[in-house]
Amino acid sequence: MLRHSVLVRYLLGILVSGLVLLSAVQPARADALDPYVVRYLQAKEPIELELNGQGETRLFSGEDLSAGKRLFGQNCLNCHVGGATLPNPMVSLSLKDLKAATPPRDNVSSLVAFLREPMSYDGSEESYWCREVPESWMPQEQIENLAAFVLRAAQKAPGWGVESFEN
Repeated sequence: MLRHSVLVRYLLGILVSGLVLLSAVQPARADALDPYVVRYLQAKEPIELELNGQGETRLFSGEDLSAGKRLFGQNCLNCHVGGATLPNPMVSLSLKDLKAATPPRDNVSSLVAFLREPMSYDGSEESYWCREVPESWMPQEQIENLAAFVLRAAQKAPGWGVESFEN
């Protein structure tokens, strides 16, 4: 009888431990705020970004930017780690370089247009370095969140698109 009681307690202990572990390791919600977005992009509250060249703006929430960061990580990070551009290291995703592109890519709409139809930095020909992102692959809301993440990172993230972290 004593042996049975010890076995039951042992099994209950394992069960309780397992439940505690499972409750502590919950998957991240898709709409959760990414700590990087809060700390480095300073976007705990909605932030205003330039939507187009006519000066119109739009608010992007921390959740929008977090979703954009996830999309960037899944689709762009291989070539653009830290805002660099590995296929063309002379051109980064810094605000200065985005503004100097032809046409400029320094607002949400122009960056989305580039992602939909990538062109060379001088705008003279199609770019084969960056993947074309059709609406069927990434709906408008998602691609705007991705563009907003890139622009906000270019504005605020330390070391984003710079040659060294000392700049």
